[in-house]
Amino acid sequence: MELSVLTILGEDTGRKVTLSDAVFGHEPNEHVMYLDVKQYLANQRQGTHKSKERAEIARTTKKLKKQKGTGGARAGSMKSGVFVGGGRMFGPRPRDYGFKLNKKTKRVARLSALSVLARDGKVALVENISLSAPRTKDFVAILNGLKLNNGRKTLYVAAEADKNLLLSARNVQKVKIATPAALNTHDLLNTDTLLLSEAGLSALEQLYTANNAPE
Repeated sequence: MELSVLTILGEDTGRKVTLSDAVFGHEPNEHVMYLDVKQYLANQRQGTHKSKERAEIARTTKKLKKQKGTGGARAGSMKSGVFVGGGRMFGPRPRDYGFKLNKKTKRVARLSALSVLARDGKVALVENISLSAPRTKDFVAILNGLKLNNGRKTLYVAAEADKNLLLSARNVQKVKIATPAALNTHDLLNTDTLLLSEAGLSALEQLYTANNAPE
């Protein structure tokens, strides 16, 4: 698959780049992508939810009524969960929702997600974006030139972290900046356009064609 290289003004440079089949030409594995997204979302959960059980509330433990002869169930404490204000039975407790996923599984998931984007024509290639100072107005002007400031989600991949670029883009809605090593399946599947810089594409292909799978 060939992509035209665009300038930051959205003009065609006349140059074309062929996407590597080793990265963008895989048969998507939907189940593996599901597992990677599931792990990502699980890791976002704080797991600090907690409700008080009967041992943690302050209520009388005096026997409420005689054991027999009332026609109702026996009761020995107001802490019981069957009473309003009693402790909750089997309530949530703090826990870690994360689970293990093999590195090779994550690698297949991300290659599948990249292949889906390429197959659906959601990949664009632009010259390297460089800002001399953190300025949101300049970054928005670049998005307007590329016709990407249209309310749809954009994921821009740069070769390395750029502080000025990150600061300029952090207040722009539905735009995310990432490096190849920081990409995850959730973000890839949750974007409308994968915008790659030339250096970012080179770094991405070098990363995923190497034997080392990203964490």
